Amino acid sequence: MGGAGAAPDREAGERVSITVMVVDDHPMWRDGVARDLTERGFDVRATARDADSAVRIAATVRPQVVLMDLNLAGESGVPAIARITAEAPEVRVLVLSASGEHSDVLEAVKAGASGYLVKSASAEELVDAVRRTAAGDAVFTPGLAGLVLGEYRRMAAGPPDDSPRLTDRETEVLRLVAKGLTARKIAERLVLSHRTVENHVQSTLRKLQLHNRVELARYAIEHGLDQEPPQ
Repeated sequence: MGGAGAAPDREAGERVSITVMVVDDHPMWRDGVARDLTERGFDVRATARDADSAVRIAATVRPQVVLMDLNLAGESGVPAIARITAEAPEVRVLVLSASGEHSDVLEAVKAGASGYLVKSASAEELVDAVRRTAAGDAVFTPGLAGLVLGEYRRMAAGPPDDSPRLTDRETEVLRLVAKGLTARKIAERLVLSHRTVENHVQSTLRKLQLHNRVELARYAIEHGLDQEPPQ
């Protein structure tokens, strides 16, 4: 990213300012990005260092774009993306991450991210990405857009007819796993023992032939099981 002495973007200054929130647990990077965007005419309304504060502040500030890192203190940014986009659908999340791993990209997009940029991007690329995201475009680092498109095509085909059947309780536990709750929190929510919740998780993993909670959350999001059923 550009330094503190970078000249303001005159073209951006003539436009209506795009409101932005920057989420990153590294203070120097977070403050540097916020400063660079401000110098280029963006209205940086807030910053946050962790997932919980990001969700809370975004719900209050309602920026047009949340610039979100995935590797946050205490929790992945993926559940935060899902919570932000669920609570404030008008807010667009653009991931800015050091990781270009395909699994990270797909998890972020399935959680609701509008785009994904790696931190090796130039200041100009970031500025353009934030503007385009605010305008409603899906913006990705070159090479990642095809990956996402291919995954959505696969998802559009739908699950096979012989997909495993989960019990109502397993589905309920799966929904809470997708929302980022720990087994202990799920146990408190459903008034179950911690062991019972873990048994449901392990049973669901076996039925779906998955390996961990991340894959469970991804499965739930893909199949719409992360949403509360209609009353």
